[in-house]
Amino acid sequence: MADKLRNQQELERLQAKFVGTGHPDTTSWEWKTNIQRDTFSSIVGHRPLLAYVALAENEPIATTRARLIRVRHPN
Repeated sequence: MADKLRNQQELERLQAKFVGTGHPDTTSWEWKTNIQRDTFSSIVGHRPLLAYVALAENEPIATTRARLIRVRHPN
């Protein structure tokens, strides 16, 4: 029983620390949005990955980076 409580407390701590981990009330749309946002953030943050995406889309790196940031933060 103590292990189950400890696991639950650890899960709650991780959910409070990391927004994208979700919780029982997370909708599939929210979860997919979090995954997309995290993927775009990772691409923008890793220069070789950004260069690969820019090359694949035949765009300059700066244009690709700006587009991914706009998609990541639509406001």
